[in-house]
Amino acid sequence: MFETGVSGFLSSDMRLHISLTFIITITASCGTADSRKIRGISPSYKRFYRERKSFLCIDGSKMIPFEQVNDDYCDCEDGSDEPGTSACPRGRFYCTNLSFRPHYIPSSRVNDGICDCCDASDEYNSHARCQNTCWNLGQRERAYVEGQMRTLDEGLQLKQQLIEEGVLLWREKQAQLRELQQVAEDLQIKLEEHRRKKHEAERLREQTLKALGAGDSSVRRENGSSTFNFLDSNKDGSLTVEEVQAKVALVHDEERLLSEDEAVALLGGGRLMDLTLFQHTLWDVLTKADSVKIRGSLDAAGRVVAEDLEASDGEWEATNQKKVEEAYDTVNMEISDLRKKLTIDYGPDWEFLFLNSQCYKLKVYEYTYTLCPFNQVTQRSTAGADVSLGRWGMWAGTPHNQYSQMVYESGEPCWQGGSRSTTVTLTCGTETALRSVREPSKCQYIMDFQTPVACQPVLKQRGIHSEL
Repeated sequence: MFETGVSGFLSSDMRLHISLTFIITITASCGTADSRKIRGISPSYKRFYRERKSFLCIDGSKMIPFEQVNDDYCDCEDGSDEPGTSACPRGRFYCTNLSFRPHYIPSSRVNDGICDCCDASDEYNSHARCQNTCWNLGQRERAYVEGQMRTLDEGLQLKQQLIEEGVLLWREKQAQLRELQQVAEDLQIKLEEHRRKKHEAERLREQTLKALGAGDSSVRRENGSSTFNFLDSNKDGSLTVEEVQAKVALVHDEERLLSEDEAVALLGGGRLMDLTLFQHTLWDVLTKADSVKIRGSLDAAGRVVAEDLEASDGEWEATNQKKVEEAYDTVNMEISDLRKKLTIDYGPDWEFLFLNSQCYKLKVYEYTYTLCPFNQVTQRSTAGADVSLGRWGMWAGTPHNQYSQMVYESGEPCWQGGSRSTTVTLTCGTETALRSVREPSKCQYIMDFQTPVACQPVLKQRGIHSEL
């Protein structure tokens, strides 16, 4: 009767208001229940938590009433029934972290009074007063990522330039190798010619000595060319007054320098004499040795004269041969060094070639580290002693990026045994520099080496959630 009276007493508008209020309250209660049940769940797992009479543990091990989900009691061994509480030791709580990166935390951290999620969702029922810091964190991360992307873009542009330079440098070195090989071939021909001439000079010397000793004037005349070559100091094919004065002397007054008139007279009245004229004039005078002789001879028989002449030709050829041999050896060493450099893997586009013959230093406390790519790594103490931390070994990057890591091996022996070695990790940057050095284990070194050629194109930047 009370109910009827009240109902009759209330107007239709008031009844409508109460009905709407009741519906909203019930809906809000249902929403709260749904929220409780799906708290700590990532979007990809929400399909497992749809409202139904029963819940199957995600590992398939057990079926429980749906009311037991998130009831602060662990029923599933995998902890999947308590994603929003700390009841299960193996459970995980999902931080949505809108505007930042979502991630999981152990369920044991839920409602422990410490804010682990930047959106404070892990402390929904604790005394902690957590502020939502996701927006600020996202802003900082976005700024960092944008900076990284700018660095990547600039690094890729620089890398392209270095690739172009690497291709040109590779072609230059190939051309240089061909040129050196041609020089080596030419020097080998010259060396063989000098050896032949030296052998011929030694043969003529021996032959001349025998002929002079036997008084064979025809052979003596035939060997006039050797005497002419000896007197022709500048090897221009002509004898001059000065050359005659320098190497011809009077038999009975060897110390006195011939006058200009005396030298001109020996040259037949002129100031120049070629080989043909020499063999028919001055050579006869010298072989008789009754008035003039080659300076340094001791008698008029011609024996010492011949020895001096042929020995000087042999010495001349020996000197030239030695010079050519030295040049030949130097060129061959350059060829060997260049071939060794060209066998190194400088990347698919020779982009790392510019690092060859370069060295980069970094001081860490009392040590100065030097990285010479494709050569060696050294460590120098303040005392000035250099220690080898390894010589170039190989590329040792991942299968997807082989050129991301270098290994330098067989350095100086370590006091614990074995030898020192260094692993160099290459990272993307707008400049080429050695950034850090550390020694995680004794005599094993790790370096961070930054360079544009380490930059790799990417389709998207990892680590940024789509909600940012």
